Amino acid sequence: MSLKNDSFPSSEAFDLIKASLTDEKERTSAIKKGGAIFAFTLTNPKNETDTWYIDLKSSGSVGKGLGPDGKKADIVLSLSDENFAKLIEGKANAQKLFMSGKLKVKGDIMKASKAETILKAAQNKKAKL
Repeated sequence: MSLKNDSFPSSEAFDLIKASLTDEKERTSAIKKGGAIFAFTLTNPKNETDTWYIDLKSSGSVGKGLGPDGKKADIVLSLSDENFAKLIEGKANAQKLFMSGKLKVKGDIMKASKAETILKAAQNKKAKL
């Protein structure tokens, strides 16, 4: 089942991340590097919001909402759909977005810095398509 929401064009990245985590070696490595549940709350130009999670604490699952099966996200990253697309494409830097106020982080800021590792997996998957 696709995680893409047509109101959020960059949300297709969550399908790419999910696909990259189907490989057991990739998933194990990502969980080891991530060690947290990351939630991404995106806002589109119509000011609508939607949230997706990436569980890199235990299961390596990707889905809609703040976390899998009632678990809470360790880190919630809030940004625009446009800036999320730029992050996925490697055209923006998470640290610069954070410093300019375009990326808001709730939770462990040090673990949040590991989010770029996850997003690189989507970049690599997209490059292969």
